[in-house]
Amino acid sequence: MVAKRQKLSSSFTSESVCAGHPDKICDQISDAILDEVLAQDQQGRVAIETMAAKNRLIIVGELTTSARISLEDISRNQIKSLGYTKKRFNFTYQSPIEIYVSGQSPQIAAGVDNDGAGDQGIMFGFACTETKSLMPLPITLAHEITKAIDDARKSKSIPYLRPDGKSLVTVEYKNGKPVGVSTVVIAVPHDQKVRLTQVKADLYKYVVSKVLETYGLEVPKDKVIVNGTGVWHIGGPASDSGLTGRKIVVDTYGGYARVGGGCFSGKDPTKVDRSGAYAARFIAKNIVAHKLASRAEVSLAYFIGAKKPLMQEVETFGTARVSQKVLISFIEKLIDTSVRGIIEELDLRRPIYLETAAYGHFGRDQFPWEKIKNI
Repeated sequence: MVAKRQKLSSSFTSESVCAGHPDKICDQISDAILDEVLAQDQQGRVAIETMAAKNRLIIVGELTTSARISLEDISRNQIKSLGYTKKRFNFTYQSPIEIYVSGQSPQIAAGVDNDGAGDQGIMFGFACTETKSLMPLPITLAHEITKAIDDARKSKSIPYLRPDGKSLVTVEYKNGKPVGVSTVVIAVPHDQKVRLTQVKADLYKYVVSKVLETYGLEVPKDKVIVNGTGVWHIGGPASDSGLTGRKIVVDTYGGYARVGGGCFSGKDPTKVDRSGAYAARFIAKNIVAHKLASRAEVSLAYFIGAKKPLMQEVETFGTARVSQKVLISFIEKLIDTSVRGIIEELDLRRPIYLETAAYGHFGRDQFPWEKIKNI
């Protein structure tokens, strides 16, 4: 499916969002809560979702743990760290917070207590040879641009930028391989005293050019679009509400490959929406890293209480260098895809999740599902 699309298309566009984007505020709060629970209680059950609106934050979901934490304090600390400190944003770390959290359903807990999945769903993992991280190039560049925007704001190399922001990167392909970047789109709020011409010049110099140079790429200045309407001064939840888990395409492969039906953030590893997707990426990346194929997509599916996947498939889009039998044997040696096997192999019962909640869950070496395993 992916390979066919690439043959028919001359370009592909992926999106990323800055850490201060309303949806990412919510993802980071949800994962900060998860990390605080796991730091004290490795067996904690967490499924927390957050909603951000103008001058309001709402936290809902389930939480069963012996950990002693303050959801309000964790949330305010995250909001403050993301730069929402001024009243003119109409959303700050001092905004009212409402909490509606209960314990995990006993019916679901019965399955999880027996090493079963805490949710049902389908999960996909993908890898290809377009970048050193074995990720598609469009989403990789989009993430690096949004991170560079945030870094420029925090380091004050572009001091007038405000929290929030987005990027779109269009990569040109020839014969299925990336050959260049045709367009970069950036949206970012800034001080109203600064003209858009300066904003564009600074973003081109300190963000776009630096990111693309690391990949031996460039894009003309007239192909960089900044703030398409010409004006953006106030971002964040005052302009657009935020929800945990709404950016699942941004979080995964930028639309380049299939994604499952569930989000990741705010969920402990018994929720296979998260751990299953990490395992699928782990398998796909290792297949490509070990040169068994140049492109791989792994599919998994579980039901509530299932100890093992009811579906486990791998697609290599005609790029496999070994037989399907060899691929299956490789996967069996690589990881046990039971819920318990995934959690143990990837060591998921620890506070590592806040860092995943911005700039994508895949393609960064610090995460255990990105490691290359010797087989």
